[in-house]
Amino acid sequence: MKKLVLATALLGTSLNVFANGVSTTDAADAPIIAKFAELGVTVKQINPSPVAGLKELITDKGVLYASPDGQFLMQGTLIDLNNRVNLTEHALSDVRKEGIAEYEDSMIVYKAQNEKHSITVFTDITCGYCRKLHRELDDFLDAGITVKYLAFPRGGLRGKGYQDLMNVWCAKDPAEALTEAKAGAEVAAVPGCNAPIAEHYQLGQSFGMSGTPAIILEDGTMIPGYQSAAQISQALDALPKTSS
Repeated sequence: MKKLVLATALLGTSLNVFANGVSTTDAADAPIIAKFAELGVTVKQINPSPVAGLKELITDKGVLYASPDGQFLMQGTLIDLNNRVNLTEHALSDVRKEGIAEYEDSMIVYKAQNEKHSITVFTDITCGYCRKLHRELDDFLDAGITVKYLAFPRGGLRGKGYQDLMNVWCAKDPAEALTEAKAGAEVAAVPGCNAPIAEHYQLGQSFGMSGTPAIILEDGTMIPGYQSAAQISQALDALPKTSS
């Protein structure tokens, strides 16, 4: 219990899971891995940090920083002031792109007929701004933006909110079921439902999420909270072009 309380106090709720194991071959990193394991945090990758005396940790709780011996933990945003670069966000962007690619097959997708861009939105049925965004779905589709949903039950992995999301994802027509649920309709139970809502929730936590909606752009940038189709379209058009 003491470990759980300590981990919660340090990490809060904004910071959880991809593959098991650590992408590092440096035996010197073992103390970091061991220390964080005591807190229930899985270290997936350890990278050099531009700050002397700190290591960058890609974990199942987001991006963290630690001293080489694992004694000191730093949680927050690391910014390169000279180059005006948010280094923490840059690291998370790559994590988000990789994570989203793993869950493409379990998304509820509303595809734009003339697709120019796509966004991934972590959503919850009871979230007011999630419902507002969904009411404006046609604005996104008309702007050529495909909307792909992953689930993020705000109340965690228990209660009616979680069960409703499970049943929406297991419905015969999940897209229709999600639209109806966000309009206030009662969600029908689906016997034997085994939707990956817990995995979606843990994925969102590993992205540094704490609420919904959370919009992930094509480059892995996360926009927390509601944005209109016009605002998102402008943000997407401003992204650097990548060669195919």
